[in-house]
Amino acid sequence: MHIVLVGCGRVGAGLAQTLEAQGHTVAVIDKLRRAFKRLPAGFKGILVEGNGFDKQCLIEAQIERAGALAAVTSGDNSNVLTARIARETFGIERVVARIYDPRRAEIYQRLGIPTVATVTWTVDQVERWLLPEKIAPVWSDASGTLLMIDRVLPDHLAGSRLDQLELPGRTRLVAVTRAGVPRLDAAELVGQEGDLLHIAVQKESLTQVEALFALPQAQVAS
Repeated sequence: MHIVLVGCGRVGAGLAQTLEAQGHTVAVIDKLRRAFKRLPAGFKGILVEGNGFDKQCLIEAQIERAGALAAVTSGDNSNVLTARIARETFGIERVVARIYDPRRAEIYQRLGIPTVATVTWTVDQVERWLLPEKIAPVWSDASGTLLMIDRVLPDHLAGSRLDQLELPGRTRLVAVTRAGVPRLDAAELVGQEGDLLHIAVQKESLTQVEALFALPQAQVAS
């Protein structure tokens, strides 16, 4: 997909390199042209000098064809404003904002804006919001056969009981992070948009887990 990144510090540059290497097209916006020097040689993405909350800059970054946006500048307010414009003006569903103040991050989560507080921020965490269909283990046991994965609940499963996503003897729904708050009563909950699921799974059952989250074939055809 096409992904817009706002901010070309170490975080933005790292994400740009990772996402392009995976085959995505990337546009990077930063108010300082010299920031683009952090990008690797041969980077093929679009470079836009300006602010991420400037609609013209977003248009130059081809946001109208984008599938996701991450705002990872050093300013909390700028990141949230950028994420809101991307979602409310351009209809981008997959947005994430980097926030320095964890207390503010929780507030924005409850407003429906996925955020990652700097104290817990990693490239992998942001990538899981941008590419929620990707299953990436966040932990494995010494044998490598038992994995812990994080998966954003697909929109088509919102409203369904989360215990339906368990496979007896092969997967276990350990917890769910909802509006920034981790909960251990996951199996008793009905899924909501934006839920981040934490699932223990046998390595050989990853394919079955992917099937559980896949869009039903009838909906794919329509």
